[in-house]
Amino acid sequence: MKSANLSKLDKWREKYGAIAIALSCLISAITSWGDHWILTGVLLLGVLVCGMIGFFDMKRSKVEEH
Repeated sequence: MKSANLSKLDKWREKYGAIAIALSCLISAITSWGDHWILTGVLLLGVLVCGMIGFFDMKRSKVEEH
């Protein structure tokens, strides 16, 4: 999926997309806190998984730059 003609949006999405999803899961989990415990648990799990994926994506892209 590496291509020299990727747009800036594609590069940003590749590097920070999972972090954006993790933040949106966190906001949704906070707003649904106490109302739906199953949904809150799934969203918190999404924060953990997407956060870790985003962290390692940023780490990988930093290594590839150097």
